[in-house]
Amino acid sequence: MITYENTIILSWVIYILVWIVSAFNVKRDMHRGSGHQSRFWLVLLWLSFVILFISIRVATGKALKINPGVIFSQGIFPQFQLIGWIAAVVTIIGVVIAIWARVNLGRNWSSKPAVKENHELVTTGPYAYVRHPVYTGVILMAFGIAITGSIFGIGAFIIASFFYILRIGKEEKIMQEIFPNEYPEYRKRTKRLIPFVW
Repeated sequence: MITYENTIILSWVIYILVWIVSAFNVKRDMHRGSGHQSRFWLVLLWLSFVILFISIRVATGKALKINPGVIFSQGIFPQFQLIGWIAAVVTIIGVVIAIWARVNLGRNWSSKPAVKENHELVTTGPYAYVRHPVYTGVILMAFGIAITGSIFGIGAFIIASFFYILRIGKEEKIMQEIFPNEYPEYRKRTKRLIPFVW
Protein backbone atom coordinates (compact mmCIF):
# COMPACT_ATOMS: atom_id res chain seq x y z
CA MET A 1 0.00 0.00 0.00
CA ILE A 2 1.33 3.43 -0.95
CA THR A 3 1.26 5.82 1.99
CA TYR A 4 2.86 9.18 2.56
CA GLU A 5 5.09 7.58 5.21
CA ASN A 6 6.43 4.98 2.76
CA THR A 7 6.85 7.64 0.09
CA ILE A 8 8.96 9.80 2.41
CA ILE A 9 11.09 6.85 3.55
CA LEU A 10 11.65 5.61 -0.02
CA SER A 11 12.63 9.14 -1.09
CA TRP A 12 15.33 9.11 1.57
CA VAL A 13 16.41 5.63 0.46
CA ILE A 14 16.85 6.87 -3.11
CA TYR A 15 18.91 9.83 -1.92
CA ILE A 16 21.15 7.65 0.29
CA LEU A 17 21.63 5.14 -2.54
CA VAL A 18 22.70 7.90 -4.96
CA TRP A 19 25.03 9.31 -2.30
CA ILE A 20 26.69 5.93 -1.72
CA VAL A 21 27.12 5.09 -5.40
CA SER A 22 28.40 8.54 -6.35
CA ALA A 23 30.92 8.55 -3.49
CA PHE A 24 33.01 6.01 -5.41
CA ASN A 25 33.50 8.23 -8.48
CA VAL A 26 34.96 11.51 -7.27
CA LYS A 27 38.21 13.36 -7.76
CA ARG A 28 40.98 12.85 -5.24
CA ASP A 29 41.24 15.33 -2.35
CA MET A 30 44.35 17.49 -2.70
CA HIS A 31 44.85 17.71 1.06
CA ARG A 32 43.83 14.47 2.68
CA GLY A 33 42.64 14.71 6.26
CA SER A 34 44.18 12.93 9.21
CA GLY A 35 43.76 9.21 9.70
CA HIS A 36 41.11 10.00 12.30
CA GLN A 37 39.08 11.96 9.75
CA SER A 38 39.45 9.21 7.15
CA ARG A 39 38.21 6.61 9.64
CA PHE A 40 35.28 8.87 10.52
CA TRP A 41 34.15 9.07 6.88
CA LEU A 42 34.63 5.32 6.44
CA VAL A 43 32.42 4.68 9.47
CA LEU A 44 29.89 7.17 8.09
CA LEU A 45 29.86 5.33 4.75
CA TRP A 46 29.21 1.97 6.41
CA LEU A 47 26.56 3.54 8.62
CA SER A 48 24.86 4.78 5.46
CA PHE A 49 24.85 1.22 4.10
CA VAL A 50 23.19 0.02 7.30
CA ILE A 51 20.61 2.82 7.20
CA LEU A 52 19.92 2.06 3.54
CA PHE A 53 19.40 -1.65 4.26
CA ILE A 54 17.13 -1.02 7.24
CA SER A 55 15.17 1.66 5.35
CA ILE A 56 14.51 -0.66 2.42
CA ARG A 57 13.38 -3.46 4.71
CA VAL A 58 11.17 -1.16 6.78
CA ALA A 59 9.66 0.59 3.76
CA THR A 60 8.81 -2.71 2.09
CA GLY A 61 7.63 -4.23 5.38
CA LYS A 62 9.68 -7.37 4.75
CA ALA A 63 11.64 -7.52 7.96
CA LEU A 64 12.39 -6.04 11.36
CA LYS A 65 8.66 -6.05 12.13
CA ILE A 66 8.66 -2.26 12.26
CA ASN A 67 5.86 -0.20 10.87
CA PRO A 68 7.36 2.72 8.88
CA GLY A 69 4.75 4.88 10.56
CA VAL A 70 6.75 4.55 13.81
CA ILE A 71 8.91 7.46 12.64
CA PHE A 72 5.80 9.57 12.31
CA SER A 73 3.73 8.28 15.24
CA GLN A 74 5.03 10.63 17.95
CA GLY A 75 3.62 13.86 16.55
CA ILE A 76 3.34 17.16 18.38
CA PHE A 77 0.13 17.97 16.49
CA PRO A 78 -2.57 15.82 14.89
CA GLN A 79 -1.61 14.19 11.60
CA PHE A 80 -3.84 14.41 8.55
CA GLN A 81 -3.53 12.64 5.21
CA LEU A 82 -3.46 15.92 3.27
CA ILE A 83 -0.62 17.31 5.38
CA GLY A 84 1.17 13.97 5.10
CA TRP A 85 1.02 14.04 1.31
CA ILE A 86 2.17 17.67 1.24
CA ALA A 87 5.11 16.53 3.37
CA ALA A 88 5.81 13.71 0.90
CA VAL A 89 5.77 16.13 -2.05
CA VAL A 90 8.16 18.50 -0.23
CA THR A 91 10.48 15.55 0.48
CA ILE A 92 10.41 14.45 -3.16
CA ILE A 93 11.20 18.00 -4.31
CA GLY A 94 14.14 18.02 -1.88
CA VAL A 95 15.43 14.71 -3.27
CA VAL A 96 15.14 15.96 -6.85
CA ILE A 97 17.06 19.17 -6.01
CA ALA A 98 19.78 17.30 -4.09
CA ILE A 99 20.29 14.70 -6.83
CA TRP A 100 20.13 17.34 -9.59
CA ALA A 101 22.85 19.27 -7.75
CA ARG A 102 24.91 16.13 -7.22
CA VAL A 103 24.73 15.25 -10.93
CA ASN A 104 25.83 18.79 -11.86
CA LEU A 105 28.78 18.60 -9.47
CA GLY A 106 29.99 15.42 -11.12
CA ARG A 107 33.37 14.28 -9.85
CA ASN A 108 33.90 17.57 -7.95
CA TRP A 109 31.55 16.37 -5.20
CA SER A 110 32.89 15.75 -1.70
CA SER A 111 31.23 14.54 1.48
CA LYS A 112 33.10 17.28 3.36
CA PRO A 113 34.47 20.70 2.38
CA ALA A 114 37.66 19.89 0.47
CA VAL A 115 39.90 20.95 -2.39
CA LYS A 116 39.68 18.40 -5.20
CA GLU A 117 42.25 17.59 -7.85
CA ASN A 118 41.54 19.84 -10.88
CA HIS A 119 38.70 21.43 -8.94
CA GLU A 120 36.10 23.20 -11.06
CA LEU A 121 33.65 25.94 -10.12
CA VAL A 122 30.23 24.55 -11.03
CA THR A 123 27.66 27.23 -11.87
CA THR A 124 25.17 25.24 -13.97
CA GLY A 125 21.86 23.60 -13.10
CA PRO A 126 20.68 24.52 -9.60
CA TYR A 127 24.07 26.17 -8.98
CA ALA A 128 22.91 28.99 -11.25
CA TYR A 129 20.45 29.98 -8.49
CA VAL A 130 22.01 28.93 -5.18
CA ARG A 131 25.55 28.11 -4.14
CA HIS A 132 24.68 25.10 -1.98
CA PRO A 133 21.73 23.30 -3.63
CA VAL A 134 22.64 19.89 -2.15
CA TYR A 135 22.15 21.44 1.28
CA THR A 136 18.92 23.06 0.10
CA GLY A 137 17.66 19.67 -1.04
CA VAL A 138 18.57 17.81 2.15
CA ILE A 139 17.09 20.52 4.38
CA LEU A 140 13.89 20.34 2.31
CA MET A 141 13.87 16.55 2.73
CA ALA A 142 14.14 16.96 6.50
CA PHE A 143 11.49 19.69 6.41
CA GLY A 144 9.21 17.22 4.65
CA ILE A 145 9.31 14.90 7.65
CA ALA A 146 8.95 17.86 10.03
CA ILE A 147 5.71 18.93 8.29
CA THR A 148 4.12 15.68 9.50
CA GLY A 149 4.59 16.98 13.05
CA SER A 150 6.69 14.02 14.14
CA ILE A 151 9.24 14.70 16.86
CA PHE A 152 11.79 12.71 14.83
CA GLY A 153 11.14 14.88 11.76
CA ILE A 154 11.33 18.18 13.61
CA GLY A 155 14.57 17.07 15.25
CA ALA A 156 16.02 15.98 11.88
CA PHE A 157 15.08 19.33 10.33
CA ILE A 158 16.68 21.36 13.14
CA ILE A 159 19.88 19.26 13.09
CA ALA A 160 20.18 19.28 9.27
CA SER A 161 19.61 23.04 9.08
CA PHE A 162 22.12 23.78 11.83
CA PHE A 163 24.74 21.39 10.42
CA TYR A 164 24.59 22.62 6.83
CA ILE A 165 24.39 26.31 7.67
CA LEU A 166 27.56 25.89 9.74
CA ARG A 167 29.28 24.14 6.81
CA ILE A 168 28.49 26.93 4.37
CA GLY A 169 31.07 29.31 5.85
CA LYS A 170 33.87 26.75 5.71
CA GLU A 171 32.97 25.68 2.19
CA GLU A 172 32.75 29.23 0.87
CA LYS A 173 36.13 30.08 2.38
CA ILE A 174 37.68 27.16 0.49
CA MET A 175 35.99 28.17 -2.77
CA GLN A 176 37.17 31.76 -2.32
CA GLU A 177 40.75 30.52 -1.97
CA ILE A 178 40.55 28.24 -5.02
CA PHE A 179 38.72 30.75 -7.25
CA PRO A 180 39.75 34.24 -6.01
CA ASN A 181 38.51 35.95 -9.18
CA GLU A 182 35.47 33.90 -10.21
CA TYR A 183 33.90 33.16 -6.82
CA PRO A 184 33.18 36.76 -5.71
CA GLU A 185 31.31 37.35 -8.97
CA TYR A 186 29.45 34.07 -8.56
CA ARG A 187 28.45 35.08 -5.01
CA LYS A 188 27.05 38.38 -6.24
CA ARG A 189 24.58 36.73 -8.61
CA THR A 190 23.47 33.80 -6.42
CA LYS A 191 22.04 33.13 -2.96
CA ARG A 192 23.27 30.63 -0.38
CA LEU A 193 20.30 28.26 -0.01
CA ILE A 194 17.02 29.85 -1.07
CA PRO A 195 16.76 31.31 -4.59
CA PHE A 196 16.25 35.10 -4.64
CA VAL A 197 15.99 35.17 -0.81
CA TRP A 198 19.11 34.03 1.11
